[in-house]
Amino acid sequence: MLRTLTTAAAAATALLAFAGSASAQDAPFPGGSVSFALGAATDNRSKDASKSNGEPYVWGQAEWENGSGLFYAATGFETIKSSTGSELELEIGAGFTPEVAGFDLDLNATFKQQMDANPGTDDDAWEFTADVKRSIGPASGRLRLQHSPDGTGSTEAWTWYEARIGWDFTSKLEATASIGRREQDNSVDYTGWNAGFTYALTDNLEAELRYHATDADVPGEQYADALVAGISIAF
Repeated sequence: MLRTLTTAAAAATALLAFAGSASAQDAPFPGGSVSFALGAATDNRSKDASKSNGEPYVWGQAEWENGSGLFYAATGFETIKSSTGSELELEIGAGFTPEVAGFDLDLNATFKQQMDANPGTDDDAWEFTADVKRSIGPASGRLRLQHSPDGTGSTEAWTWYEARIGWDFTSKLEATASIGRREQDNSVDYTGWNAGFTYALTDNLEAELRYHATDADVPGEQYADALVAGISIAF
């Protein structure tokens, strides 16, 4: 775990250095803008299941967006506890965000690579995501469809369906809740849900408290219910 945190810290330092370099230039990326984010939480939850075996994790991301906001590309890292033996996952992806009939779409593809995985294990995967979003006043909703033709480890193809609703109580406080279904080849099919709050401590610093649960009857921390606290900074 120490090696993982050291590697993650190095990646975070590189992001911070890059951010400082970018901010020192008038137009480091003509026709677009770059943003950065770093964060940590008490558990790494994805699709309501734990990717860190119930342990704390850190993550970081850098994203470029073109001038119109229609296209973007991103790269990032997160610490994990994978069955492949890996403790660090890197990703790179791109997408576009058109508006159709008053609905905001986000269509993207992401490639993920698990570092230092055990020899012979499946340590990479493509993920494809389609989001349909709509906000009316303080209320918001999102439908998500995700698919991978071949997941990491022993998991083969999987698909995730999710519906989320949200409500902005103030300009700083938001509540969201979602429910989803994951169907996997050569792994566990399950339904997961979560509900929680995010609060903007400052313009750049956000805290989150969220409860996750699944109906998977599997021993261990991966599918166990958990209350997760996290914090992130964007710049």
